[in-house]
Amino acid sequence: MKIVIAIDSFKGSLTSIEAGKAAADGISRVYPQAEISVYPLADGGEGTTEALVSGLGGVFRTVDVSDPLGRIISARYGILPDSTAVIEMASAAGITLLTENERNPMNTTTYGVGQLIADAASQGCSNFIIGIGGSATNDGGIGCLQALGFGMLDSDGKQVDFGAKGVSQLEKITADNVSPELSECTFHIACDVNNPLCGENGCSAVFAPQKGADEAMIAEMDNFLRMYAELTKRYFPNANPEAHGAGAAGGLGFAFMSYLNAVLEPGIDLILRKTRIEDAVRNADIVVTGEGCLDAQTAMGKAPVGVTKLAKKYDKPVIAFSGIVRDGDSLCNENGIDAYFPILRSICTSEEAMNPDFARKNLADTAHQVFRLIRIFS
Repeated sequence: MKIVIAIDSFKGSLTSIEAGKAAADGISRVYPQAEISVYPLADGGEGTTEALVSGLGGVFRTVDVSDPLGRIISARYGILPDSTAVIEMASAAGITLLTENERNPMNTTTYGVGQLIADAASQGCSNFIIGIGGSATNDGGIGCLQALGFGMLDSDGKQVDFGAKGVSQLEKITADNVSPELSECTFHIACDVNNPLCGENGCSAVFAPQKGADEAMIAEMDNFLRMYAELTKRYFPNANPEAHGAGAAGGLGFAFMSYLNAVLEPGIDLILRKTRIEDAVRNADIVVTGEGCLDAQTAMGKAPVGVTKLAKKYDKPVIAFSGIVRDGDSLCNENGIDAYFPILRSICTSEEAMNPDFARKNLADTAHQVFRLIRIFS
């Protein structure tokens, strides 16, 4: 029997690979001769670097960068064996790096993201996978561009301030100090939103309120970004503020596409391609997936459903495991998961449920019982 396992992380408990290995342990008790392959799984958000580095034999690198308010912090990214850099922008410009009182997109910057990219390029990386969820910013990505050597200049020829207020100061753009290496790099951006840069569906109107913006700030920032887009088009005629994903991460998507020729795509598609899981799924007898919680959001395109769609392309049965299930879980069946199983086996506290050793045992034991049932009918 050939079994392919690709389980997303049980956040706060098990990494993707740890969860996959736990399921494999339980299955191998029933089918000791089975050919079991464990693949990393993520959707481009939190945990993507961990999943790909651990699953593909990469290494982590930690560097000092600016946080959203320009304070120095340590941020980690991954380098895969093929010299692909895996970066989560939230590690340098994420909203979780700020207290609620510190949230103000007029001041928050993506500068640290550019520093991570620059460091990876200095390490010989020419291919990049970058997840851009969870940002604290609405600066159109100008901070990131500044860190990469672009001149985002005011009327006096000086670099503009950090944050959206810096966008309002922008008068001229230069590329004189951009490393030539950058033009040879390829950027694949894990992005699951389709918002344009500006307007009623743009980043200021839709996402900035959760980043600390009030109504007056939203209107101002939307206007700043319109002017920024027009200025950008003078230097990069193909820049398109209406492109799907241009408004992602407070306009960082627009910066990546316009200045770095980046390709934005759904995170799960990017991860599945990078892990080269499709050939294994094609030849599998059963595909196993899952995540910490299966619910309606899972069915809306999260990682387990991405794996399931790939499996159903080849008419493979799909089993999923999860820590818990919530309202809307039946939609997972409607989206191709043939059967799913929560792993909690006794009444316990949430702290106990999240304990890695407890979760690992529960997952292995549940997989063991499920595959005992499969053996009866096989």
